Amino acid sequence: MTESITPEIVAEHGLSPEEYEHVLHAMGREPNLTELGIFSVMWSEHCSYKSSRIHLKKLPTTGPQVICGPGENAGVVDIGDGQAAIFKMESHNHPSYIEPFQGAATGVGGILRDVFTMGARPIANLNALRFGRPDHPKMRHLIAGVVSGIGGYGNCVGVPTVGGEVNFHRAYDGNILVNAMTVGIAQTDKIFYSAASGAGNPIVYVGSKTGRDGIHGATMASADFSEDSEEKRPTVQVGDPFTEKLLIEACLELMASDAIVAIQDMGAAGLTSSSVEMASKGGVGIELDMNKVPCREEGMTPYEMMLSESQERMLMVLKPGREGEAEAIFHKWELDFAVIGRVTETGHMVLRWNGEIAADIPLAPLADEAPCYERPWVRTPAPAPLDPVPTAGSAAQDLIRLLGSPDLASRRWIWEQYDHMVGADTVQRPGGDAALVRVHGTEKALAISTDVTPRYCFADPFEGGKQAIAECYRNLTAVGAKPLATTDCMNFGNPQRPEIMGQFVGCIEGMAEACRVLDMPIVSGNVSLYNETKNDDGSGSAILPTPAIGGIGLLADWRRSARVGFGQAGDAIFLVGEAGNGHLGQSIWLREIAGREEGPPPPVDLAAEKKAGDFVRALIDQGLTRNVHDISDGGLLVAIAEMTLAGGIGATLDGPAIAGPGGWFGEDQARYVVTVAGDTEGALLDAAGRAGIQITRLGNVGGDALVLPEGETVPLASLRTAHEDFFPSLMRGEPAIA
Repeated sequence: MTESITPEIVAEHGLSPEEYEHVLHAMGREPNLTELGIFSVMWSEHCSYKSSRIHLKKLPTTGPQVICGPGENAGVVDIGDGQAAIFKMESHNHPSYIEPFQGAATGVGGILRDVFTMGARPIANLNALRFGRPDHPKMRHLIAGVVSGIGGYGNCVGVPTVGGEVNFHRAYDGNILVNAMTVGIAQTDKIFYSAASGAGNPIVYVGSKTGRDGIHGATMASADFSEDSEEKRPTVQVGDPFTEKLLIEACLELMASDAIVAIQDMGAAGLTSSSVEMASKGGVGIELDMNKVPCREEGMTPYEMMLSESQERMLMVLKPGREGEAEAIFHKWELDFAVIGRVTETGHMVLRWNGEIAADIPLAPLADEAPCYERPWVRTPAPAPLDPVPTAGSAAQDLIRLLGSPDLASRRWIWEQYDHMVGADTVQRPGGDAALVRVHGTEKALAISTDVTPRYCFADPFEGGKQAIAECYRNLTAVGAKPLATTDCMNFGNPQRPEIMGQFVGCIEGMAEACRVLDMPIVSGNVSLYNETKNDDGSGSAILPTPAIGGIGLLADWRRSARVGFGQAGDAIFLVGEAGNGHLGQSIWLREIAGREEGPPPPVDLAAEKKAGDFVRALIDQGLTRNVHDISDGGLLVAIAEMTLAGGIGATLDGPAIAGPGGWFGEDQARYVVTVAGDTEGALLDAAGRAGIQITRLGNVGGDALVLPEGETVPLASLRTAHEDFFPSLMRGEPAIA
């Protein structure tokens, strides 16, 4: 604590010389090591959003459905009947590359705490994963560890993992992405917030003991790193899902009383961030006795206790005199409970240890007055047109290759490792457009989806940002849900590079426009920057810009939902939306078949998206269709093939000829495939006419093969083998079946 602060120590804590001058000005003196550590984590990108918050203000965050937008642990949306959905998505990227099992597991644990700390019982987990090339030497290890970590934590804690997405690209070779999302349900009159209040009120610590795991985790997550990252393994937290389950039940039991004034989970930056955020949001001060912090290791210092990111811990402010009641509950659940401090009126954080003051910091510079940068940025140049357009080959052969490619192959190997049915409220299993989870004890259901197409965002950040929101809107719509709101997880490279900052700005602006038009405000989120790997020459290799979107929608009656799989022989198949010749720029077909990553992404017409979405939801609600699939990666023919595989029944396409690879595999937006019974085709045509929606009859459901208009026939067995083989073969270390 008495160690002299040198420029080297400042740099080790991730602070620039200019930021350290800011610390000196805020303190009016030189900080001690504990105080420097607290500034370092609170001013990290992970906690302060210092490079992003000026642009995050552009996002729409309000609406009649929004109870609480950004600024709390998670977003809160009204779902009627005195109930609210509480949800958020967060990243755990760097820890998952360093130690994939624990990195992914503690990512799940952290996002669960963000949700139940607000009074919600978690009902669903999702994830959005990005890996590098499947044949990269580390990738099998990373995939196996991440999937095991997600399943190991979620399965044990008893919350179903119901959906998500997985993609591959060489840009993630040295920096994978692990984004975790949780959704919970609470009563609107029992939502808990984090602002501390009431001078003299007791501050209590509950959950697990504090160890030395995770120290400087927030700082590590706010810097790029080399692929040789073994030295950072101690910054990765270690989780215990069984303790988390006990913590959920204990917190919800105490929340049923009126004892809690404020509550905050100890996530990134641990006890530091939880105490600083609670006090600063409430405009009060806080005093902690570090000798009372439950520790599992001998000789821990205030520096270590404040910066530890040990898992399964919470901080609460209680009403005076309620300590005994709360302690009894947490001891019943075999959890630690300790009164470690009190709320003050000083506006300072004061830490006491062994009878002395270990730290005394004004709170305003740590939180509201933390650095905020308007980084230089440059607009991403418009991509050149796709020229020449590739010529056609065999649509059937291309389809088989696409269905077995890394981005389109079945994820069954992954989701079968997750318990997606625990709780008995999962209405639709993984593999469809959106997960569907019943609100327990009601007829309502929440549809949930995670979406983004990073290759679009790299080519054109503005259109890519729009498309991420639009695809989430389509996936929720495809099961019949009214889209309500979104959360985001903004994964980007080094913000000090103007081209990277330009990607961030472009994506934000595109997302904002789509959120406004589609009425899907962003109510919570997370920013993860410095997702790049340092090369030997000091330059950085950044990930693709990846603004992952997690959306929720509401169905009044889960029994009226649509499913992705074809269900009935003889049903007519229709395309909803423009037929056209198809957009191949940045498509999966272009990359996998033509070997090119070029051109602009498909343009997103938000008015067309809303019009088509309203039409499809009306069809589902009226019972005109029960099989719906949105068209996205791989285009029309891939969507139809996925419907045949999901339903276990073939189809004959005998509608108007589709022109070449653009028609079959173009990734034009605002489109769906739907089926209707033969005797309701007229009703569908009438509805489309009234709505001004273009629809095209494509063929009929039936048989055990997919028959194309050109006469090519692909047996379902061949499609299934190609679709299902990729992951098992990859994880066995074998080449996939061609």
